[in-house]
Amino acid sequence: MQLKIMMPKKKHLSAGRAPLILFLCQMISALEVPLDLVQPPTITQQSPKDYIIDPRENIVIQCEAKGKPPPSFSWTRNGTHFDIDKDPLVTMKSGSGTLTVNIMSEGKAETYEGVYQCTARNERGAAISNNIVIRPSRSPLWTKEKLERITLRNGQSLVLPCRPPVGLPPPIIFWMDNSFQRLPQSERVSQGLNGDLYFSNVLPEDTREDYICYARFNHTQTIQQKQPISVKVISVDELNDTIAANLSDTEFYGAKSHRERPPTFLTPEGNASRKEELRGNVLSLECIAEGLPTPVIYWIKEDGSLPINRTFYRNFKKTLQIVQVTEADSGNYQCIAKNALGAIHHTISVTVKAAPYWIIAPQNLVLSPGEDGTLICRANGNPKPRISWLLNGVPIEIAPDDPSRKIDGDTIIFSNVQERSSAVYQCNASNEYGYLLANAFVNVLAEPPRILTSADTLYQVIANRPALLDCAFFGSPLPTIEWFKGAKGSALREDIYVLHENGTLEIPVAQKDSTGTYTCVARNKLGMAKNDIHLEIKDPTRIIKQPEYAVVQRGSTVSFECIVKHDHTLIPTVMWLKDHRELPSDGRFTVDEDRLVVADVNDDDGGTYTCVANTTLDNVSASAVLSVVDVPNPPFDLELTDQLDRSVQLSWTPGDDNNSPITKFIIEYEDAMHEPGLWHHQTEVPGAQTTAQLKLSPYVNYSFRVMAVNSLGRSLPSEASEQYLTKAAEPDKNPTAVEGLGSEPDNLVITWKPLNGFESNGPGLQYKVSWRQKDGDDEWTSMVVADVSKYIVSGTPTFVPYLIKVQALNDAGFAPEPAVVLGHSGEDLPMVAPGNVHVNVVNSTLAEVHWDPVPLKSIRGHLQGYRIYYWKAQSSSTRNRRHIEKKILTFQGSKTHGMLPGLEPFSHYTLNVRVVNGKGEGPASPDRVFNTPEGVPSAPSSLKIVNPTLDSLTLEWEPPSHPNGVLTEYTLKYQPINSTHELGPLVDLKIPANKTRWTLKNLNFSTRYKFYFYAQTAAGSGNQITEEAITTVDEAMASRQVDIATQGWFIGLMCAVALLILILLIVCFIRRNKGGKYPVKEKEDAHADPEIQPMKEDDGTFGEYRLFSLVSSASF
Repeated sequence: MQLKIMMPKKKHLSAGRAPLILFLCQMISALEVPLDLVQPPTITQQSPKDYIIDPRENIVIQCEAKGKPPPSFSWTRNGTHFDIDKDPLVTMKSGSGTLTVNIMSEGKAETYEGVYQCTARNERGAAISNNIVIRPSRSPLWTKEKLERITLRNGQSLVLPCRPPVGLPPPIIFWMDNSFQRLPQSERVSQGLNGDLYFSNVLPEDTREDYICYARFNHTQTIQQKQPISVKVISVDELNDTIAANLSDTEFYGAKSHRERPPTFLTPEGNASRKEELRGNVLSLECIAEGLPTPVIYWIKEDGSLPINRTFYRNFKKTLQIVQVTEADSGNYQCIAKNALGAIHHTISVTVKAAPYWIIAPQNLVLSPGEDGTLICRANGNPKPRISWLLNGVPIEIAPDDPSRKIDGDTIIFSNVQERSSAVYQCNASNEYGYLLANAFVNVLAEPPRILTSADTLYQVIANRPALLDCAFFGSPLPTIEWFKGAKGSALREDIYVLHENGTLEIPVAQKDSTGTYTCVARNKLGMAKNDIHLEIKDPTRIIKQPEYAVVQRGSTVSFECIVKHDHTLIPTVMWLKDHRELPSDGRFTVDEDRLVVADVNDDDGGTYTCVANTTLDNVSASAVLSVVDVPNPPFDLELTDQLDRSVQLSWTPGDDNNSPITKFIIEYEDAMHEPGLWHHQTEVPGAQTTAQLKLSPYVNYSFRVMAVNSLGRSLPSEASEQYLTKAAEPDKNPTAVEGLGSEPDNLVITWKPLNGFESNGPGLQYKVSWRQKDGDDEWTSMVVADVSKYIVSGTPTFVPYLIKVQALNDAGFAPEPAVVLGHSGEDLPMVAPGNVHVNVVNSTLAEVHWDPVPLKSIRGHLQGYRIYYWKAQSSSTRNRRHIEKKILTFQGSKTHGMLPGLEPFSHYTLNVRVVNGKGEGPASPDRVFNTPEGVPSAPSSLKIVNPTLDSLTLEWEPPSHPNGVLTEYTLKYQPINSTHELGPLVDLKIPANKTRWTLKNLNFSTRYKFYFYAQTAAGSGNQITEEAITTVDEAMASRQVDIATQGWFIGLMCAVALLILILLIVCFIRRNKGGKYPVKEKEDAHADPEIQPMKEDDGTFGEYRLFSLVSSASF
């Protein structure tokens, strides 16, 4: 069984389908009678009700209509028939009612002023147009007038009248000068709605000869100019006695004082006024006040609040505008003018009236014979409009009667209509502010259904979106509509689909399985019609990789990525927008398949970049913001206020932060008096602060500059502020680094670090230098010196402590009392040598020296320490006397003993001791002589093995280079090394000290031996020297080996041995890689000579060591 969906059954769209309502309503209103069927006329185009024409061009009055049969046209002018054929200048367009009046060849536009109305008529009725009022535009010239010069005092108010000529339409007013430059306007000077120029108070700069009011008539594209107005603003102080005697107060514009005064209104006048405006227009309220200082205007609504989205302020808040005004905007509006001396207010009572507007406009009605219907004409307005009906352009009261028609106010009710009931009805709604006229026909037809939508229309829809399948139809009576899917499908159910009154089938959420063929069937009692519609569902276009927010520094390169996925049957186009506009035509912008690259980014490139992917069915977009950052722009408008002797307030205006917040400001100063061109750090303040209280020093010619800092760095410096010279004052501080040291035994050199120019605090910088002996009863001796850094006191005792102080002063006074510093007069060489010098020999390389301290008074200076000179005079072994370099050891401070390291064993040394002060060395103590005992010798200088034989080796050697005593003997130790690198038994052999050659006999042939060789003194054994050698091979044995090598069994044995050796080598290699030791090294370590041990020196106290040659010295 088929489910029939009877039309017109009204469907309620959910809020989720709200965007479809407009589309569906448009389709509903488009259900018209096909033009091949008989129907009354319908006006399709007409000129506006108030039609202002250009008198220089032909007049065209439009009137277009449709109908079947095609309508004929006629016109009335000022309520009477307009016979077009009798006027040679008027023609009517063929097949149309549009009139053209040819006034360009002859005639005047004023001749054709009037009220015109068009009528379109055929056998089914007559439609009429609005009353079209034709008026030519006018741009009259300004009336000639003589304008006197206006002279007024500084601070008075002034109104310059414009009073433009009355034009049609009204002109646009503006003020300019002779150079056609607009006059600047502000809160003080502004143009009113009536075109006058208002001055709340005048200033001397308002003086000019060319205040000109212009009127622009847009319809005729002409501009009219008023005569220039001359204004002279003078100050009362400028009036001399002659002018005052010949110029009375009445010759001034007004008689108000130029002194400060509270506000008064220039317009509107009084405390209250009234304003009436029509619904839908722009309500403009104006208040302009005069006063000194210039008043500020505020607006309120007494009985409510101003509409948020429809309220705008113009003309520096002197004009309040409310757009699309409604009756709810009626009420009392109050403007308040306020300055420092007072406030006034003005109340404007607003009444909103309304020309008629539609509530329900009558719609064309198509009925079949015997049906019922209604025409509704419902309008509103203020005052409420009067409704009147016409039939075919004639008042319905005098029209022929129709028994099927009944009039009930704004409604006409039809019942059991017949073909003769066809006609055009006009509804007129009017009040004193205007009228509405609507044509609606009643067309009685008997027609079987027809489908107006093209057959086999293909719809392509994106998945998961609504699908709207159109089935426009017509029939009388109105057909019922039902939809089917597929060739054998049943009627579609209402619970899944939505069927609209205009025949459209809506699939709220189209899926892939919605694809297919749908059939629309229309039926009425006269017949049936059907149509097939095809639907394809496509995959939505998606952006799977969206552009991302980017922050880049000016001058760098940035890229945005946009990867699109789409239905394979659709071809997308991808475009990029910047701030919803096309990309700049700049070579820095490059677009490839899925990427936008911007090179050399500048400030203007910042904004929102949008990737838009379009197909024929859908579009998607994704946006990302590009923030172009950089170091801040320099601050500007530096201003110094609160200027005091020791402080000043600096304020500035920050520059653009270039999209990276300013974190701090750095303030620097320049001292143009003392260090011009050199900028110093003053202070830093947080980035939210734009003022700083700066501490100042006296007698400095300051200039300041400011730098802004953000995360990218610091800005360029601002322009320097104005200079500020602080007053002179006494110095705040005294010199630093004060010292007293003598350069000679009889003087005291007092030095200090002088103040710089910034620290001087005033002109005439000097220093008061004072001194006295610390341990005496003398008074302070003082001397004032110029701006220098030292003073020399002569004739002082040698090395006496002095108390010293240095005080700064300038022309304004003295600095605070300075601190006292201890110094000494000049030093002299010490007078006494250290006494009781004696030496303790610790071992063969180390000796300890002791001495008695020198009396402090004999040092005659700061004790630096004691210095030991020592040298080697002769060798105890060779008794060969020769001079060698002296060595020096210095012991800091008051030490009375010290160690002499690095001595040579078995040697003869001499030394003396001297005391040292800042001047130099004192006399030397008597020389002390000491001998070092024997030590162990050094290793023999060389060891060679010569003349190897089958069973002997000969050793030759050189004695130790440093025997360090008398050699007693040599020790030779040796041991064999077999083929596996194992060491054999150790043989120990003593050799006389006078030998330098030794032969070892009875050795094994073809054997490697390792030798250990060292010398000895009475003190012990010295360092050893090692060597290896091999005895020679026996020729007979070698021959037998050759014979054996030719035997087969020996060859097999050697192969087996070779294989075994290869395996052992692999194992050794693995062990070595795992950190094992080389066997020979292990053997050597295991068989090291146990008697040979390293020598260590005893610890001692050591001084600073120096080696003296004949003419030079070097540090040790």
